[in-house]
Amino acid sequence: MLVLMQEWTLLKLLLTRAKAIMSIFSRFQIILRMIKFEHTVFALPFAMLGAVFGSNGWPSSKQIFWIIIAMAGARSFAMAFNRFADHNIDALNPRTKNRALPAGHLSRLFVKLFIFGSGLIFVVAAAQLNNLCLWLSFPVLLILLFYSYTKRFTRFSHFYLGICLGFSPLGAWIAVRGNIQLTPVLLSLIVVLWTAGFDIIYACQDVDFDRKHSLFSIPEYFGVKGALKISYLLHLCTLCILISLIWVEGLGWISLLGIVLVATLLWYEHHLVKPSDLTKVNAAFFTINGYISILLMLTFGLDKLL
Repeated sequence: MLVLMQEWTLLKLLLTRAKAIMSIFSRFQIILRMIKFEHTVFALPFAMLGAVFGSNGWPSSKQIFWIIIAMAGARSFAMAFNRFADHNIDALNPRTKNRALPAGHLSRLFVKLFIFGSGLIFVVAAAQLNNLCLWLSFPVLLILLFYSYTKRFTRFSHFYLGICLGFSPLGAWIAVRGNIQLTPVLLSLIVVLWTAGFDIIYACQDVDFDRKHSLFSIPEYFGVKGALKISYLLHLCTLCILISLIWVEGLGWISLLGIVLVATLLWYEHHLVKPSDLTKVNAAFFTINGYISILLMLTFGLDKLL
């Protein structure tokens, strides 16, 4: 009888621990969905490009590993803090009210711990690359934090988001080269303009909500039609800088092919979204731009390696 009681107590203890582990696992699944972890694909390919250009070839496996860890940490930090800072606003917006924090799927304490952990991972990864990366990691975190508040006072938050993503190729270049030159600046500018362009498209969904709650955006000020024109011009500028990058780096036909393919995808993106029809914004924002970043990494990266 005593043995049975001991076994039953042990079984209950194991079940309790299993439930705790499953609860933690479930929370991390929710938070990964909350921060759209899969959308790291937007910036990570540009980080890889920055590393390839910076090393004039293929970086070391150690550099690639820590660049990827740093990218994942920085993006998770920025997105989790953005969701934390905006959770009261998200609760009022029909499009975002079911996100993890406003819906109560995660506690604020858990998200705070995740933010801290992600920031720590970023700093540790930067320290493994070189001292300059380590010292720059702290102001970068502050800049990433600041983005979450820009929509409250400026219509140029789209460009600020572009700057945040634009750190990816610049940071990767610094990680392997330890300095700053024209090439990573051009790569960063490409990311800034491209990101601002597609973020303006995405913001068109919230024009009425932004106006009602005194939030700032280019669509809120210029209207959807005017905002889409600005987005189109920004993407044209992106293509122009891509061409200048070919000239600066002495690249060839593979990169030119990449630009042609990217231009086609950008045209299709703007073809999908019309002032009278915003139902395909998610396809334009997520799917097409994911293809664009990967295409640029493959074509420009391969051209540089060859």
